[in-house]
Amino acid sequence: MRPSRLAAPLLISLLILAILIAAVALPAAAQAQSSAWPNRTVRVITPLGPGSGMDIAARTFAERLSQRWGQPVVVENRQGADGILAVQAMMADRDNHSLLFSFAGLISINPLINDKLPYDPARDVVPVAAALDSTLAVVATASINASTLQEFVALARAEPGKLNWAATTGLPLYVVAALQKSANIDITQIAYRDFAPAFQDFAGGRVHLLATGITLLLPQVASGRGRFLMIPNRDRSPLAPDVPTAREAGFPDLTFDATNGFYGWRDMPEELKNKIAADVRAIASDPAVAERLKATGAVMRPGTPADFAAAIEEQRKKVAAVMQTMTAKPK
Repeated sequence: MRPSRLAAPLLISLLILAILIAAVALPAAAQAQSSAWPNRTVRVITPLGPGSGMDIAARTFAERLSQRWGQPVVVENRQGADGILAVQAMMADRDNHSLLFSFAGLISINPLINDKLPYDPARDVVPVAAALDSTLAVVATASINASTLQEFVALARAEPGKLNWAATTGLPLYVVAALQKSANIDITQIAYRDFAPAFQDFAGGRVHLLATGITLLLPQVASGRGRFLMIPNRDRSPLAPDVPTAREAGFPDLTFDATNGFYGWRDMPEELKNKIAADVRAIASDPAVAERLKATGAVMRPGTPADFAAAIEEQRKKVAAVMQTMTAKPK
């Protein structure tokens, strides 16, 4: 039986109709998925260990998000490998109920120091919601005659190669590298696999400069073993209000904000990103949350997904510029 002459046009018309229906249905389905999410327990994976400032912040947000979403929100610590293990844990979640709460280095630094990553930083780690900035600080040991950053620079210039420094991995390393570039000084890095001995060497005057989170340095200053030189963040810290920022100390090029926030998975719907970001902003804007996290050195810095992405890109550009001046990658 030969097909009718009308069969082919009819089939084409039906095919076009199906395509049009699908084009309308897909955005609606994505919106429905966003409005229904979450429908079970959400994991918040963080790359630092229990008791760290990031861990405390993640658990504070998780508690509030659980109240808003009507579902349990649990925190998992997957520390190590500069956050790579945490990213892999999120990617392993096939039904998309895992988020990352992390520093920006997953996107801003890791691609610059690793020739090959087990994730695509442009697609697999999606900035969703900025939450807060961690406060970093730089201190000098009391065994040298330097009470300000300018005095430390003068001392380093007078005795090239004699002074040394140590920093925790990530952004603090590049703060000191930027200092060497900006001030044109030669100081030697001492690398530690476990950073705890660095504080002992600092107290004994064997390490001259330390850069890390401010809460780790407060005991060194309180005991008289060290002196704060500057805060690289844009604003002074309420934990050490007398310590100048890098800009105030005369080195604006050393301004680095240690941005932290929530990341989602590849192809996360825009509606869901905006929903999560709005909830995070509401929580971060609560004075009670800010007061609770103040002791960890956190400064609330909520924003939209676009704000978070822009802050990460700004950090990436600054770190990349510093790396171009370095003869070797920091250890």
